[in-house]
Amino acid sequence: MRDSFYSLADQLVAQCAGAEVLLLNFAAERSDFVRFNNSLLRQAGNVLQQYLDLELIDCDKHVSETISLSGDGQENLRKASASLDGLRARLPQVPADPYLLYAQEVRSSEKTGACKLPPVKDAVGAILTAGAGKDLVGIHAQGESGGGFANSFGQRNWFATHSFHFEWCLYAQGDKAVKSAYAGFEWSGAELAAKMATAAGQLGALGRPAKTVPPGEYRLYLAPAAFAEFTDMLGWGGYGLKSHRTKTTCLLKMLEEGAAFSPLFSAKENTVEGLSPNFTDAGYVKPDSVHLVTAGRFDTCLVSPRSAREYGAEVNSDGESPSSLDIAAGDLPRDEVLQRLGEGVYCNQLWYLNWSDMPACRITGMTRFATFWVEGGEIVAPLNVMRFDETGYRALGSNLLALTREREFLPDSGTYDARSTDSARVPGALIEGFRFTL
Repeated sequence: MRDSFYSLADQLVAQCAGAEVLLLNFAAERSDFVRFNNSLLRQAGNVLQQYLDLELIDCDKHVSETISLSGDGQENLRKASASLDGLRARLPQVPADPYLLYAQEVRSSEKTGACKLPPVKDAVGAILTAGAGKDLVGIHAQGESGGGFANSFGQRNWFATHSFHFEWCLYAQGDKAVKSAYAGFEWSGAELAAKMATAAGQLGALGRPAKTVPPGEYRLYLAPAAFAEFTDMLGWGGYGLKSHRTKTTCLLKMLEEGAAFSPLFSAKENTVEGLSPNFTDAGYVKPDSVHLVTAGRFDTCLVSPRSAREYGAEVNSDGESPSSLDIAAGDLPRDEVLQRLGEGVYCNQLWYLNWSDMPACRITGMTRFATFWVEGGEIVAPLNVMRFDETGYRALGSNLLALTREREFLPDSGTYDARSTDSARVPGALIEGFRFTL
């Protein structure tokens, strides 16, 4: 794919005239998808797709278009050349863009991860073995995601990663199920079996009569998937330079009133260990990491090319939300979580999260899938659905007791248009006095 893209880029760049600048972004994937229901393979398929985005620039005017590509090099050149001609005809009709910014210093790069994935039939066999005798429903995806950048200055960038993501539920009855996921770059049958055993153990607890607790403050353990949902809210403008300068960030109190998170909490954009490309659509090479929050204090903004031009800053991000979020681990061993929780709520999943007061960093949402009541360090009953309303400054600050030593790698399971390259690496979190309202 790389050589075909570079060859096409060379031919398109040769068609540029005068002061025209051409930016090309290529995205592709080779993925296998397998769907399971009732612990049986129900549907299997694969996807091979390639797309090319062309952006033509002249001074501060620019227009763009995305086309699909095939395996026929001559047909790809014909389609792309026709697209370029169409962009050239449209360009004089658009107004100048005062915030247009793109890389002009040539910084070529290549990042290709080794493929450590099993044949898909082996992964399917391991899943069927682990799920035998259970009502398992889920989807497994694995394969290569790649992409490239080229411009008329001669810059060439390429990346490719090979990853898998198996997301599943063990169904009990009614609205009761345990949701789990296993993802990464190197498959381990033993790790899958361990995760399945944990889910199966919680499935047994779901068969007990459900408990309802009154609204109030409870000690809470958020498993990594739930903690990822909660902390993902901070990416809604919390880290971006634009939101900071316009005072629309959810971290406004941290910036202006001295509020802080716990010293236990540190977060960074960790491009070098994620699934996302290490370059932007405008041709800027990203740093390996950007420290967003360090020991509870805000550190560095994510800066897109447009914000960089508007505010005179240096580009370090494609957008201004994390695509490879990395939250530092703590020192709480995972096998001691229930003991440390003592009495309270053990939550595997959250959903329907939204802001109830964004400037105050106050988040509302609901529990989902296998949330339990714990007494004496043991799960005693499943909990009926609960709504929470809590600020980040309490949950990640004064009331944060511990983060787990072990973390989970959680790719975004989205497959709209293509498999997402966003991911997060997060621990679980033990929190005191978490506010449940319903």
